[in-house]
Amino acid sequence: MPNPVLNNFGRAAGGNNQPPSATQLQGMFDKPAYTGPRPNERYLTLDDVVLRTGAMLATVLAAGAIAWVALPDRLYLPVVIISAMAGLGLGLFMSFTMRVSAATALIYSVFEGVLLGAISHVFEQRWHGIVIQAVTGTVLVAAGMLFVYKIGAIRVTPKFTRIIVGATIGVFGLMIVNLIAYLFTPGGLGLRTGGPLAIVFSLVCIGLAAMNLVLDFDMVEQGIRRGAPQKFAWYASFGITVTLIWLYIEILRLLGYSRR
Repeated sequence: MPNPVLNNFGRAAGGNNQPPSATQLQGMFDKPAYTGPRPNERYLTLDDVVLRTGAMLATVLAAGAIAWVALPDRLYLPVVIISAMAGLGLGLFMSFTMRVSAATALIYSVFEGVLLGAISHVFEQRWHGIVIQAVTGTVLVAAGMLFVYKIGAIRVTPKFTRIIVGATIGVFGLMIVNLIAYLFTPGGLGLRTGGPLAIVFSLVCIGLAAMNLVLDFDMVEQGIRRGAPQKFAWYASFGITVTLIWLYIEILRLLGYSRR
């Protein structure tokens, strides 16, 4: 949301964007001079985040490939439900407790990989070649957003962050209402039926996921600048992975609509 993960990460790294009070300034003045990092203390680096994000994405791909090849058709629905619920529960736990370790991050990646593998296989059976198109689209969008962020074409300001946060919360609220509406009427609100409204909704979701990636990149950069401890590397990687998974699913949906 900008994903709730990296919101907390930014705050923990000192990124609340609030000017210090007079008392805080006096406390800073009274502190002893900086004498360098403590022994055995390591700060967050870009390499830490890149390596851990790569490990999580590799785990997602491996688990997805196994689910694609080895999962019998009769088990697709229960596996999708179980992996989705397990991934959601573990993801919410890590997001709001900020307790992300190598074990929990990789277990989450396994759940999401199984989920994506099962869903992708169903899409591929119906529309050949759609999965490679969705993967390619996800990579291109992520690379494009990283490029425009690095050249300063998009500046992450407090106003920009508020707009993206509000829009993302609104979209997820609509998803929940649409899911509830399925219980009372076929197709719910029409946000996932493949019609013109569904196409527009998916385009909005893709745009928001892309903007959330920009917020994720900025949160990581701010954490590195402020000297966040290395332990936040898994947390940051988890946040980026969440956004990439959302982006892939929405691109896959949109491609499915266009094939109908």
